[in-house]
Amino acid sequence: MRNMKSKQAGFTLIELVVVIVILGILAATALPKFVDLSTEAGNAAANGVAGAIASSSAANYAAKVAGKSGTIDLNATNVCTDAILGSLVTGVSFVATPANGNEYHAGGTGNCDTGAGGAAVTCTVTGYKGTAQNATVICSD
Repeated sequence: MRNMKSKQAGFTLIELVVVIVILGILAATALPKFVDLSTEAGNAAANGVAGAIASSSAANYAAKVAGKSGTIDLNATNVCTDAILGSLVTGVSFVATPANGNEYHAGGTGNCDTGAGGAAVTCTVTGYKGTAQNATVICSD
């Protein structure tokens, strides 16, 4: 005969269903926050590129003042163009309409044609997703 005093161990079906429902509710509330982080990522990436432009224009100006060769002349009527700002950074592309995470667009009307080297103008950098971020460019003549 079987021993009637043996106990079965484990969870009941109702307990398992309740746990699955709770996990489903937690996933449904947390998922929308993580789905659309691409805008924040685009803003951060554009902000990083804007910082790289600001840093390289300051280093370019310092090298120009020190008399180093190979510097970039930032003395155009509008330095906030893809061609000019794109020459200050590497690893990214500057195009009219960014189509992926490695492409950016420079804009603004930074006038460095005043002949005052060391003047600061503000340009904008826009990535594939996100909003325009400001980059301070140091003019050099």
